[in-house]
Amino acid sequence: MNAPLFETEVAATPDAPDAPFANDVPTVRFALMVAVAVLPLYASQTLIPSLNASLHLGAAITLVTALTLLGYAAGLVGLVPLVDRRPNRALIAGTLCAQVVCLVVAAVAPTAAVFLGASFAVGVTASAVQMLVPAAASLAPPHMRGKVVGNVMSGLMLGILLSRPLASVVGGAVGWRGFFAVDAVLVAVATLLVVPRLPDIRPVGAPSYLALIASMGRLVAHEPVLRRRALYQGFLMAGFNVFWSSVAVVLARSPLKLDSTHIALFALAGGGSVIIAPLAGRLGDRGHTTRTTMVAHGVAIVAAFVAAWALSDGVSRAVSIGLLAVAALAIDGGVIADQALGRRAINLLAPQSRGRVNGLYTGLFFIGSAGGAAVAGPALARWGWPGVCAVALVFFAAAGLLHLFDCLRSRTTASL
Repeated sequence: MNAPLFETEVAATPDAPDAPFANDVPTVRFALMVAVAVLPLYASQTLIPSLNASLHLGAAITLVTALTLLGYAAGLVGLVPLVDRRPNRALIAGTLCAQVVCLVVAAVAPTAAVFLGASFAVGVTASAVQMLVPAAASLAPPHMRGKVVGNVMSGLMLGILLSRPLASVVGGAVGWRGFFAVDAVLVAVATLLVVPRLPDIRPVGAPSYLALIASMGRLVAHEPVLRRRALYQGFLMAGFNVFWSSVAVVLARSPLKLDSTHIALFALAGGGSVIIAPLAGRLGDRGHTTRTTMVAHGVAIVAAFVAAWALSDGVSRAVSIGLLAVAALAIDGGVIADQALGRRAINLLAPQSRGRVNGLYTGLFFIGSAGGAAVAGPALARWGWPGVCAVALVFFAAAGLLHLFDCLRSRTTASL
C-alpha cells in the first residue's frame, strides 16, 4: 500500500489499453458534467444581497456559502468513498439527481431555514464532481492519466470560475430563485445526456461502508504522496482564497471603483488558466512533475508581488486593473497546475482506493482553502491590500519551500 517516497520524476508507462480514451469525446463528457455540477458551490456569493432582501437572513447571510461548502466537505468524506464500493454510474446518477432536487428546493424555499438546509444539501450532492474525477482516471491507461485528469480538471475549474459571473448575470435577469431553477435544469439535462454514456465501473471485493470510512485515516498515514500533494495544494488554495476573497472589495472601492458588471467580468480573468490543467497533466505523464510543480509554485509567488505592485503609488488606474488581471490569471494557473499534478499523482496510487484518495485529497486541501478565506477579511481590514498580498505570498512560499524540502530529502535518501 505504501507509495514510493518521491514519485515526481517517474513517467507513466503504457501498460494498459487506450480504448476508453481513444478520442477526446469521453473526456469532454466528463468535463462537461463536472463543470455543470460544480456551479452551485460559489454562486451564492454574488446573490447574497437579493437573498437577504427576499428571505431576511440577517446575520445568517454569511452562512449561505459556508453551509454549501461545509456540505461539500461532508460529501467528500461521506459520499465519495462509495466510489470504491458501489457501481459508479448508478452512484453518480443518484447523486446528481439528488442535486437537482436540492436545487429545486432552494429555488422555491419559502423560509430562510429551508433555504439554508437546501444550501447544505446542494453542497453534499455537488461532491459528485469528485466521483467523476477518479472514474475518468480509472478508464485511462497510466501513460495518459495526467492528460485525462487534466482535461476533466479543466471542466472543474471552468465551472468554479464561471459560477460567480453566471450567477450575477442570471440572478440579475430572473432573480435568485430563477438562478437556482436554471441551475437545476442544467444539471438535469447534463445528467440525462452524459451519465447514460459513462462506462459502468463496478468495484470488486469492496469492503463495507464503515470499513471504507475507517480506512481513510490509514490512507493518510500510509500514503506519503497523498500527504505531500495535499499540503502543497492546501497552502496554494489558502493563498488563492486570500486573493479572491479580497480582490472584489478592492476593485469596488477607490481608486478603481468598478461596478458589479465589471467585477463579474474581472472574475473571468482567471478563465484562461483552465488550459493549464491538461498541459500540466501531459508534462506529468512525460516525467516532469518535479520541475512543473516548481514552476507552478514560482508563478504563484511572482503573482503575489505583481498583485501588490498593481496598487502601489504612481500606477495608473488602467495599469492597476491590468496588473491585477495578470496576477489573477497567474495565481489561478499556478494553483490549477499543482492540483492537476497532484490528482495525477494520487490516481497512480492503489486503484482500489481511488474514491477515498480523491475525497481525502480534496478534503485536506479544502482545509487550507477555508483557512485562507477566513484570514482574508482580517488581513484586508488591518493591513490593507499590501497585507493581503503579503499573506498570500507567505502561503505560496510555504508550498514552494515544502516541495523544495521534499525534493532535497528524496535526493539525500536516494544517495544513501
